[in-house]
Amino acid sequence: MTVAGATGETPAFAVVGTPGDRRVDMFTSALRAHGLPEPSVIAWRDVLAGAEVRIPERALVRVDSPGEDAEADALLRGPGSPTRVGGGASWHAAFVRGLERVRRAVARTPGARLLGDVEEIAVMFDKRRCHARLLAAGVPVPPALAAPIDGYSHLRELMTRAGWSRVFVKPAHGSSASGVVALQVRGTQVNAVSSVELIRPWSGHAELHNSLRVRTYTDEAELAVIIDALAPDGLHVERWFPKASWNGQVFDLRVVVIGGRPTHVVVRAGRTPMSNLHLGGARGDLEQVRARLGEAGWERAMRICSRAAACFPGSLMVGVDLMVGITWRRFAVAEVNAFGDLLPRLTGLPESGVRDLDSYGAQVACVLSPWRAA
Repeated sequence: MTVAGATGETPAFAVVGTPGDRRVDMFTSALRAHGLPEPSVIAWRDVLAGAEVRIPERALVRVDSPGEDAEADALLRGPGSPTRVGGGASWHAAFVRGLERVRRAVARTPGARLLGDVEEIAVMFDKRRCHARLLAAGVPVPPALAAPIDGYSHLRELMTRAGWSRVFVKPAHGSSASGVVALQVRGTQVNAVSSVELIRPWSGHAELHNSLRVRTYTDEAELAVIIDALAPDGLHVERWFPKASWNGQVFDLRVVVIGGRPTHVVVRAGRTPMSNLHLGGARGDLEQVRARLGEAGWERAMRICSRAAACFPGSLMVGVDLMVGITWRRFAVAEVNAFGDLLPRLTGLPESGVRDLDSYGAQVACVLSPWRAA
């Protein structure tokens, strides 16, 4: 993304987000560190409720996550517990409508500009469309089932046809591994790992909730309840990509790409297929991983992340989830995240040009003095 720098006057900023959310607070701190005024904060709950969206003139507008706002969640998915799994299709439709309201407000405000293209944000929140865009651009991604999946029995049928015994089942519009199921089939036995907590499966009114504890399901009837409940909102199913391990833990890389350049990388390591940090994953030793990959392997990994980011040229920042294959020679992009920069206390790569800045400070630096990706 090409971003024009300041032209003598101090730029104004606005954030569409959740007041008090860590993301908003960290971006505000980054602006202060650059001697800039605090941003205007436009609450997602107001945007989603239909309130008039007021953008300051000549503001650079950052669209951020709705965050952990129960009121915004209810406006996106309808009333219910914020911990529930599901409702992704409704969430995405309401979110896209909100993004369009923001886009129109920016378009009618003199001199205002978005720092992230809203159409690209919408694609990144649809795993099927995001996967298709990456695949069309030649970015390595795991193979995926093309047909819509209407339930567990259909999933098993399609797996048999494809000759796949291990898959990742992902809600099309989920995030933070919500509803993701890592499924292995061996004969009549199943083994599924997920953060989904299944409540009252025997009652006829089973509930699915997010949990910070990863569970293993071996009862096929329970697994069928989970998949059948998730399917109506849309599923994206990928063939399992065996990931490399280090010190007995499998890992992947969250790579923040700003202005086309990989700037911040965290190793996410864990003992389950889901290495998300909030699910018990831990930050691994990046220097050890770099050394094991070697200079050529590391550079190839970063080029792949830059190529993934180039699929979203209107976005100042994306977070790329890069998987390293079990042989350490193959790579595949698992996801591209519109709001993948929440990495507290992580400063830039030595070669990034922003080694002393966190991801938010690096984005401000890019806006003020735009760089071009190598």
